[in-house]
Formats: sequence, C-alpha cells, structure tokens
Amino acid sequence: MTRPIASSLTRRSFLAGSAAMGALAVSGGWNRALAAPLLSVESVTLDVNGKAAKVFTVKGPAGEGIFAKEGERLTGAVLNASDTPAVMHWHGQLFAPADQDRARPGGGELAPGETDQVDFLLTPGTHWMHSHTLSEQQLLAAPLVTREADAGDVQDVVVMLHDFSFRSPEEILADLGGSSTHGGHGMGGPMQGMAMPGMDHSGHGMGGMGAMGGGMPAAPSAGHIGHGMGGGMAGGMMAHANDVDYDAFLANRRTLADPEVVRVEKGGRVRLRIINGGTATAFFISVPGLRPRCIAVDGSPCVPVEADAFPLAQGQRIDLIVDIPAGGAFPVLAQVESSSRRTGLVLATAGASVARVAERADRPQGLVDLTFEARLAATKPLAPRKADRVFPIMLGEEAGYRWTINGHIYGEAKPFEASPGERVELTFMNPTTMSHPMHLHGHHFQVVGIGGRRFSGAIRDTVMVPPHVPVTAAFDAGPKGEWFLHCHHLYHMATGMMTVLKVA
Repeated sequence: MTRPIASSLTRRSFLAGSAAMGALAVSGGWNRALAAPLLSVESVTLDVNGKAAKVFTVKGPAGEGIFAKEGERLTGAVLNASDTPAVMHWHGQLFAPADQDRARPGGGELAPGETDQVDFLLTPGTHWMHSHTLSEQQLLAAPLVTREADAGDVQDVVVMLHDFSFRSPEEILADLGGSSTHGGHGMGGPMQGMAMPGMDHSGHGMGGMGAMGGGMPAAPSAGHIGHGMGGGMAGGMMAHANDVDYDAFLANRRTLADPEVVRVEKGGRVRLRIINGGTATAFFISVPGLRPRCIAVDGSPCVPVEADAFPLAQGQRIDLIVDIPAGGAFPVLAQVESSSRRTGLVLATAGASVARVAERADRPQGLVDLTFEARLAATKPLAPRKADRVFPIMLGEEAGYRWTINGHIYGEAKPFEASPGERVELTFMNPTTMSHPMHLHGHHFQVVGIGGRRFSGAIRDTVMVPPHVPVTAAFDAGPKGEWFLHCHHLYHMATGMMTVLKVA
C-alpha cells in the first residue's frame, strides 16, 4: 500500500514556513519569541493503535517543546496545567541553575495550577526536557533543541522516541517486583527531608575496588536473570534487555502503522535530531536507502562517523546528516534492542509514493554494546589533565528489583563531593545482568575509557554501561549545586539506582 504526497514544496518555501515537531525549519519556528507562558504541561488524549490513552504533553510557543537558536535564553513561566504534580528536568542544559531544575535533592514538585519562572542561557544542541517521576512513562517529555550557530543550510527533523504502555507506570513497576525507594520521588511524590545519597569518600580519591564504601553489592537475584524479552551472553553471564513488554513504540507520538511523513527537498540535506525518550528501551537507528553519518551525540559535536545502525540508549541523543537524492521516500527507523519491533517516520520528496513499513524487522537486533561508542571522538575534547578526584561507581542488583550504586539505594548514604573546576573521573562497573545508561545532571562529560583502554571519546551527558565492561567518564566539576547521578532506565532509578554529586 502506498500513499502519495499530494503537493510539492520548494526549499525556499519550506524554510519560510512555520516549524513543526517533525520538520523544523531553519527559520520560522526558531525565530519565534520565547514569550510567557513559555511552557505548559497538559494532560491530553492520544490514540495508539485505535485505543485512547491519557498522556501528557509539554506545549511551547512553536508546538511541543522548545526550538531556539544558539545565544537565546529560556525565559518565562512554566505552568503545570495538568492534574498531576510535575518534577521537570532540563536534560543536557549546562547553564540551568540548580534551583531552576525541579529534579534535584529537595526540589519538590510543581503542583497542578502552579508556575515556575525560569531564566537561563540555552545550551546549543539536541537536548530535551522530561519528568523525573514515573509520569515520564506517560510521555511527559518534549524536545529542547537549540540550533547551533554553525548548523548551516540543512533542514532539521526532530524525532522523539517513546516506549508506550496502556498500563500505568505504577502497575509496570509492581509487575517488575519493585517499589519506589525515593521517598515518593519515583512515584510523583516530594523529595523533601531525605538524606543525601552516595558514600563516604574518606580515602577514596584514588579509586580502586578496596576503597569502596558499603562493600560489594549483592549478587544478581536469580529470579531476575533472564527476565527480559531478549538477551545474550556477557562475561559468562546471561545479560538481558527489555524489562517491560510494551504495547507500542512511538516516533513523534505515532506508530509505523500510521507514521509521520516529513517533506524533504530533492537534493537537499537533512539533519536528523533523534531523542530517545524511552523509559526502559534502547534502540538501534537506521535510515535504509541513505548513508547517515553521525555528527553529534547528546548535543555535542563529534568527528563524523558512518554506520549501518547507530545504538541509542535511554536519555541519549544522536544527530545524523543524510543527503536526499533526486527523489523518493526513506524511512528513519528505530529498532528495539534485542527485538525485531520498531518504530519510525518517513522522509519523502514531493510526489513520492510512501510504502507501508512493517512494524517488525526481518530479524532482531542484538544488545547495545560499546562498539560504536569506541569509534566516537569529540571535536572539542577536554584538555588533558590529571584527575583531582577518582570515584569508582559499582552498579548493583539485589533481590526484589532493587538497583544500587556502591551497595546503596538512593537516600542511604552521603553524596560524592567535588569543588568547582576540579577534574573528576567516574569509573562505572556493572556486574549486573542489564545495561545501565548513566546520566549526570548539570554537566557534560567525556568518555575516556572503555574496558580498561584509555582514549579520547565523545562528550556526553549519558553513557551506556553494559554488563562487565568498565566505562570511565571525565569532567570538570561545576557549577555549584547538588546534581543527580542516576540510571536513565526509569524503573532502575525509581527503585534505587540514583545518587548525588555535590559541587561546593
């Protein structure tokens, strides 16, 4: 079955048009004033495969989310127009003060009908905003894209990925066998009156297994091994993915049964800004029929890299450049890790016929690993420098779907501490049966080690840590504040895998 695109659209008229989430113009939407009310969190009804579901949306001045230009500020009111408390996080933003991000220790919630005022310089690149409670599962997330001054003459297409369930996130968590350990934070409740997590770092600065507080984490629970929908061997143990059996996977809130079709110009160049807003799902990105090259990850430029499929963990972003030939339709696909299921949208030139794309690939993808990560290099790496502080981060799994950092769940121990400007290295070690996308608030870091091999990798804010492969990330501490460090698998975070970096 094919569906023709009815009308033609020249590059000149496209670039003069207004911005939409799936096809953002170089001008138009990016030029619109960021006037108050800047953002509105709202409850909406979404049709998914013919069935209605209550979800959230974050409305901005040019549609869902924020689309700005480098040098602009996010200034105005954030209104919670929904009936549910909101804990908003500005993911990837370096200049958002700690007290303007609800997702911080003691940050609390934005109650229904209340507003926050925000005012900070936007960080260039492909970033996003999302809830820091279980409501993220109900699509409480949106793009926060700031077009780079040197982006050039390209058409920007934002692709926001989600995993979707008709069950409530509370039901999903209960089915996994877990419960929120965040003093209500993971369930949408307040975070007040909690002890700061982490560990006692006395004598800890040089790192090493013997310096770890709290002892080694418990061995993975036998009942959890092999729980996922797909898996493989890692370090002699069964590793698995896909804790949750989702009803659908969405690209810009649509399935492949009825995908968004984005008009592109013959002979033009497109920058795909792909955001993994999935709560528990990693994807592989591909663009059959074209030759995509990665030019940025997590909003930070990298040396261009080509691949047939690009891994994208929860919370991560990837920018791909594709050159459109003389005409045709080209799917942009996101295939679920360790599965044949997929979602996506279609790029199509004027007059092209758009064939239906199957929601299942011919064969499953494997597990996300660090093969692609090891090929990446930042265009502006950190200056070489000896680390002032080195912290080993042991990720753990305990019985009862309880996920830990250095043997502790959130709220059980002291924070990691650093002073502004200090070079900090975090070495993540993962003896569990699942991969963990680890995200640090308020900072970007450089991946400088994989499996014991040192190298100058990508600048990121979220890195995947697979089973039994150490990953080292380096950054310069700052700005002052208390910043969460956590797994971006929502249900791992909600059941304990979160701590705090205190910069003071």
